[in-house]
Amino acid sequence: MKAISVFPGKPNSVHVADLPKPSLDQVPNGRGVLVKVLRVGVDGTDKEINAAEYGAAPPGYDFLVIGHEGFGQVEAVGPNVTEVKPGDYVVATVRRPGKSIYDLIGTNDMTTDDTYYERGINLRHGYLTEHYVDDVEFIVKVPKGLKHVGVLLEPTTVVEKGIHQAYEIQRRLKVWRPRKAAVMGAGTIGLLATMVLRLKGLDVTTFARTTKPYLNADLIEELGARYVSTKETSILDAAKQYGPFDLVFEGTGNSSVVFDGMQALGKNGVLVLASVTGGDKMISIP
Repeated sequence: MKAISVFPGKPNSVHVADLPKPSLDQVPNGRGVLVKVLRVGVDGTDKEINAAEYGAAPPGYDFLVIGHEGFGQVEAVGPNVTEVKPGDYVVATVRRPGKSIYDLIGTNDMTTDDTYYERGINLRHGYLTEHYVDDVEFIVKVPKGLKHVGVLLEPTTVVEKGIHQAYEIQRRLKVWRPRKAAVMGAGTIGLLATMVLRLKGLDVTTFARTTKPYLNADLIEELGARYVSTKETSILDAAKQYGPFDLVFEGTGNSSVVFDGMQALGKNGVLVLASVTGGDKMISIP
């Protein structure tokens, strides 16, 4: 079985590896699901792993199969699986349980463990391969009518979590009625954040550098949001016209824009950092 892999810690080491096809007996208690991979999204995380900014191979391997945005079809299930059946379309989650209290109660994404396990990222092989097997606990069924966008489920969960946590934090205020939001970045995460915030009824302004004509700007405006090129209008000038913003969602991966986002926030606003990850960068603050 072919798989796209890297040697963690070695920059630009992406290569094709050979692995045996996984089997259901690798999952205990008859709860395994064998999935044929149909599509895999490749994003900035994969780029950073290939650049050796982070990532680790599973025990017993010197390489890591990348790809954490997987979409596939169930090929076989264990005898104790009732949640899905062969032929179903599915997406597998990324984070796997550790030992912290949050892992033990099923909120693996909130782990406080120093060592964490993520398929395609850290200590667990990913989905950029032909087949994978996993416990049905980590398998999410995708309706057949959504199979054309199923590969976007994982990045959508990143957006959903960030926005959900913003609302959770603001419960401390007893009343929080956000009306205006800004999204920084018009890539995949920025587009999905714009969509989710529009579905929540907010007036949304999405920022990116590219000037029109620009396909992503068209998509943003079709969602009923406003597109602003920062080459034409600064974030702070736009905030004077369209803000201040109750919620700012950062999806650029560029830490320097965070400070403009802070200044564009309204009273009791929330800034969500979704894309600033690895690497080192010096920023001067006036």
